[in-house]
Amino acid sequence: MTILKLTFATLALGACLAATPTLAETVALKATLNAASQVPVNDSKGTGAAAVTFDTASKKLSWKVTYAGLTGPATAGHFHGPADPGKNAGVAVPFAKVDTSPIEGSATLTDAQAADLLAGKYYVNIHTKAHPAGEIRGQVTK
Repeated sequence: MTILKLTFATLALGACLAATPTLAETVALKATLNAASQVPVNDSKGTGAAAVTFDTASKKLSWKVTYAGLTGPATAGHFHGPADPGKNAGVAVPFAKVDTSPIEGSATLTDAQAADLLAGKYYVNIHTKAHPAGEIRGQVTK
């Protein structure tokens, strides 16, 4: 009888451990934005920074992007990806309001977007009238 109880106890413990969810993590990411990172490079003196967090359980991406010294008002801004540094990609997550710094917001990512973000394949881009393809850019890294 004792062996049978021990076997059931071991099986029950194993089932509990197997059912334990993976612990969530909040990942801190950042980007330094400048014209030298644009593709193609431009002569803007604008600069910026992005402070980004990603909750791995909820897949919530949150950001605060600051910028200064642009050639004119920002007309658009977003996360682009997937792309390595020096490569361009389409818009992945748009920013709602970009005409004043800082830009703050959040979005829920898909599994594929989350994988690209955490693999360093997203970049932040701020656009202006003078540079409609993007004035300043920065790759998002841990």
